[in-house]
Order: sequence, then structure tokens, then C-alpha cells
Amino acid sequence: MVIKFIPLLILLISSTRFNAQSCYNNYATCSVLDMGYIEENVLTKRVISYAHLSERDVLWSKRVWRTIDLRERMNHPLFYPEEPQSDRAALWDIIKCSVLQEQSLTIYELGDDFDDQFRFPVKPDNGNSNDPIFRKKLLSFFGEEQTFEVLDENDEPMFDPETGDVLLDTFLNEFTARDIIRYEIKEDCFFDKQRSIIDTRIIGISPVIYYTDPETGDIMGLKNLFWLYFPECRYIFQNHKVYNSRNDAMSMSFDDLFWKRQFSSYITKESNVGDRPINSYKDGIDALLEAEDIKKEIFIKEHDMWHY
Repeated sequence: MVIKFIPLLILLISSTRFNAQSCYNNYATCSVLDMGYIEENVLTKRVISYAHLSERDVLWSKRVWRTIDLRERMNHPLFYPEEPQSDRAALWDIIKCSVLQEQSLTIYELGDDFDDQFRFPVKPDNGNSNDPIFRKKLLSFFGEEQTFEVLDENDEPMFDPETGDVLLDTFLNEFTARDIIRYEIKEDCFFDKQRSIIDTRIIGISPVIYYTDPETGDIMGLKNLFWLYFPECRYIFQNHKVYNSRNDAMSMSFDDLFWKRQFSSYITKESNVGDRPINSYKDGIDALLEAEDIKKEIFIKEHDMWHY
């Protein structure tokens, strides 16, 4: 009889130990089990490796860029919950926690030419991840620094006794899940002759926010915060649960969501000689039709490969 309880005990201990290393988990924050059973499928799963691929097996490939609009209902599991819960959080909160707290993800800044080639990793120069200068730079990607006047107990501005200038202070206004309006992904579509299929692999993902005028607060456009190398993200996304609208008992991870393509997106760019996005030569409905043409071309390519 005692032997039958040993696997369950080991499972409970291992699950609790693993959850303590995660950003959001039920066991680390609750003193009671807030469900009818111990949920360990997502929390302990491992990354499923991609099928082996060599250059000689790729007969055709095309790189495309897509936009995942979080306002669409199908993409709501990436956006909600707006505030992290004990066992579930929005994708942005998981990314922020993994970079700032666990330091298990590397972010890549866009550089002067706003490229997405992972050329500028944000790492400490001296190798010390707790260096104040490095931490300040890292935090700048997750919020906007705002300046305010220092007030006394009567809510009157305070002045510097030497210069007579108004004393100013700054604080970091951190971005929340509500501020992320979309994600951009870069992926490769290719025909694998060994499996005779068109396959798709995500290479990078980038959160996007509205860029606002710091003085007026008016929206000026869109701004990519940074890029993440998606194969590295998979090791984080695999152990964080995403909402499954069809069945609460069949939890899936964020890695499952991207693997199974359970999101809605549209193409904004394909690889081309001028490296031009679609909106540089098409507008409005014409841009959407161009994106659909690219999507249809990739679909047809799989059938045409049988004639090579």
C-alpha cells in the first residue's frame, strides 16, 4: 500500500520544485490546492524537438513576416489575463518575468536600422547581470522613463537652493499586458523533401506597442520593443499554461499554441530583393489582397513540388 503512494509523492515534490522556478504558478502562491487534482502536464513537459532538417532536403523556402493582432478574438489567449494570476499570465508578463527576474531569455535590440537579425543582444559588458548600468538599460525596454516635479507637503514645487531650478525626479512607467497591441513574428516556410511537406518554423517574435508623444500623449505610430529568438523562447513557453476555450482539463502551453498555429495573423512582408514590406507599395485593401496572394502562393507551392 505504501508503494502505491510513492509515485504520487514524487510527482507532487517534483512539480512543486519546478513551479518554484516559474514566474507564475499555483503551488508557490497558494496554501491550498485550488482545483480537484494536481496539474502537472504543462508544468513538467519538455520541448518537442523539430524534425531533423539538412540543407540538401530543402527544395524551396520563403521567409515571411506576420502580424498577430491581439484585438482579434482568436488571439485573446495571448493577451489575457491583463493581470497575472497564480497559474496563468499573458504572454507579455511571461516574457517580462523571464528577462528581468529569471534572466532566462536574451532580448535583441533593433539598432539604428531597426533590423531583426539578432545582431545586438542586450548583455552586460562585464558579465555581471546585476550591474546597475546593465539593469537600467534592460528595464528601459520594458517601460518609459517619465519626469515629474518634486512637491512638498503642500503640493508646491520644490526648488534647488543653489540653482533655483525646480527639482525634478524620474520614474519608470512599466508596460503592462494592456499596452501590447500585437506581436510580429518572422518565420521560414520550406518544402522538406524527406517528409514531402511544406513546414513552417518561427525564427523570431517581437512585441509591439503604440508610440505616443511624451508631451501630448497622442499616438504617433507603432513601435517594436525588441526581438526574441523563438527557439530559445520555446524552453520558457513550454511550461506556461495558456487558456483553452474548449476544455479546461486539456491545458496547453504557449509553445503548443504556436506549434499548432492556433492564432490568427496576416502577412506583412515576404523576402524580396528590395527588402520592402507590403505597405511600402500597397495600401488598404490592396495590401490585404497582396498578403492573401503570398499565402496562396505558398499553399500552391506544396502541390507544385510534386512536378519537380
